[in-house]
Amino acid sequence: MKPRGTFFAAAAALLLAAAVLLPGAVGGWFFRQPSGKDFDGLREAMVNDQIAARGVRHEGVLQAMRSIPRHLFVPGNLMPSAYEDRPLPIGRGQTISQPYIVAYMTEILQPDGEGTVLEVGTGSGYQAAVLSLLYRKVYTVEIIPELAESAKSRLRDLGFGNVEVRTGDGYAGWPDRAPFDAIMVTAAAGHIPPPLVSQLKAKGRMVIPVGSPSMVQHIILVEKDQQGAITTKSLLPVRFVPLTGERQ
Repeated sequence: MKPRGTFFAAAAALLLAAAVLLPGAVGGWFFRQPSGKDFDGLREAMVNDQIAARGVRHEGVLQAMRSIPRHLFVPGNLMPSAYEDRPLPIGRGQTISQPYIVAYMTEILQPDGEGTVLEVGTGSGYQAAVLSLLYRKVYTVEIIPELAESAKSRLRDLGFGNVEVRTGDGYAGWPDRAPFDAIMVTAAAGHIPPPLVSQLKAKGRMVIPVGSPSMVQHIILVEKDQQGAITTKSLLPVRFVPLTGERQ
């Protein structure tokens, strides 16, 4: 299913313009596009070669990945590497995830352009930006205040008006905005946090990497049925930075 056409078209047009027209600093990063870099071409190659070629088929996810200027979500010195098939550091020991993993985890949620989604681990805001084109409302929580504030500024200045960012311990979710149609956790937890399970709507989906930071982790799909029963499925081995917080 595709995201709402009018919202997606407006957001995509804004983002394509922003990649060229934002010459200033946002959230402490200098966003002038380096000369000689064909970011549109690199982004298209990223989607074709790293994402679609590896099995991601959700048209809305592919369009979001084609539209959002990932190079505006990494530090300026790393812009030339923004579309490579690897995670990149964004400061404070955190990373922006590998593009394929962003698309893969997003597709698992089966977004349809409606509903609300909670993201745990805002980072630079890139995953929230992708989700914003696929859900009516995105709530995202970041435990590191500096990252939360810079992501909030970046998402606001790039026009993502349906994303709300707050600083907090994502292990506890966001009770005041629950329940959610979907939940995405972008850092590895030692176990599936019970507060997040309780904040998932009936027939909702959560995707979360689970495992020790020193060992291979696995992306886990958590589903809640109409009666509230929970099932889990292990999908893919991965390596994420650990989820931080008092209960981790």
